[in-house]
Amino acid sequence: MNAFVLALGLFSVPIIMGFSPTHISQPQTISPTAYRPSFFNTNNNKQQSQRSSSSSTSLHMSSRTGAGKDFYNILGVSRSAEGSEIKSAYRKLAKKYHPDANPGKDTTTEFQEVNRAYEVLSDEDKRKKYDMFGEAGVGSSAASEGGGPYGYGSPFGGGGFSQEVDLGDIFDTFFGGGGPGGPAGASGFAGGRGGGRGGGRRSGPMAGDDLRFDLELDFKKAIFGGEEKVRIRHLETCGTCSGSGVKPGAKVSTCPVCNGVGVTMQVTRTPLGNFQTQQTCSACRGTGQKIEEYCGTCSGEGTVSKTKQIKVDIPPGVEDGNKLRVRSEGDAGPNGGPAGDLYIFLKVKEDKNFRREGPEIYSDATISYMDAILGASLKVPVVDGEVTIKVPPGTQPEQVMRLKGNGAPVLGDTNKRGDHYVTMKIEIPSNVSKEEKELVEKLRELQSKKKTGFFQ
Repeated sequence: MNAFVLALGLFSVPIIMGFSPTHISQPQTISPTAYRPSFFNTNNNKQQSQRSSSSSTSLHMSSRTGAGKDFYNILGVSRSAEGSEIKSAYRKLAKKYHPDANPGKDTTTEFQEVNRAYEVLSDEDKRKKYDMFGEAGVGSSAASEGGGPYGYGSPFGGGGFSQEVDLGDIFDTFFGGGGPGGPAGASGFAGGRGGGRGGGRRSGPMAGDDLRFDLELDFKKAIFGGEEKVRIRHLETCGTCSGSGVKPGAKVSTCPVCNGVGVTMQVTRTPLGNFQTQQTCSACRGTGQKIEEYCGTCSGEGTVSKTKQIKVDIPPGVEDGNKLRVRSEGDAGPNGGPAGDLYIFLKVKEDKNFRREGPEIYSDATISYMDAILGASLKVPVVDGEVTIKVPPGTQPEQVMRLKGNGAPVLGDTNKRGDHYVTMKIEIPSNVSKEEKELVEKLRELQSKKKTGFFQ
């Protein structure tokens, strides 16, 4: 017995990471340098002495609880219940007693009993043996030993290695799809295409991917809207096979390799139990069907790549960074599913005369210092033409004048427009003639006398 324990101690950590036996008299501490599986116990106790009286270091295995219980009674079904009724009852109870659904409450024992009962009653051969000989006729199971919350337990109890309960049913109960690792690598959550035993695979139509297109707009087209033509490349449903990927008239049957499941499974036996792995069936590419001949137009994909030019209506008032959605112009969905949408991201070019902030437009106007002093009429360009404004006498540098209603339309309400703001720039000449200089000096003298007379 000692030699067997030491040999088991050589197993590396990753092999047993998925297991958490519950019937342990004293938990062990796992360290990076020395690992001891949690079902080893160096303390002698009454239970250990019953199992082995010749060794102080013994292998402590969990004992199955609920031995001799009526599996039909555990699931709440009659002995004449059909497979669908048994499966339905199992799903309800698995959801009810799952440890994740009962925080703060230990429902491990009940959950294991439900798993064990379903493992036996869902298998026709095991069910016949159980009906004839009781639980002794079907041996023990990893699900019935003191296993963790997912039905894995001691691999050494009862009838030795046995098939564990399929986790696909539990995932299907909680997430509405098959367990992880289904066909085509899908997640299996929320109605996905995850596969597993019992028909978890789904091959129905699915929505296609959305696409993005970056479009650069002229400044004024962004303000007043218009029509733009864009050329995109996307996936369209194959017109030959209508998205099925099967050549018209070709025979479709259940895949003989995976029996229509879409995945192939491999069980590896280890001293710690059975490890089951699954991968997409290479014969049917995860569809669960054997196709006599695929469509030659799309090579069995159901979609073909095409270049297309579409017209896009730009609404008035769009800005840099806005995006437009064109429905059903994305990639076509698998298996004849609906197409995704096309999202057009807008980039507005800059204008040399105008600046924009929402519906407000800003520009500059330059006037001479004489016009600023005396006032003048000035033609100012706006986004939709030109307007004449009156510059009042005494206009100061950087003074802002507001042109109401001459801005950009408000997005979503073309009846409203923002305002246009004009900043006045005063032009000061760098070179003046002798006559101009004399006049300016005379003006300065007049201003000086005016100020002096004001303060006297």
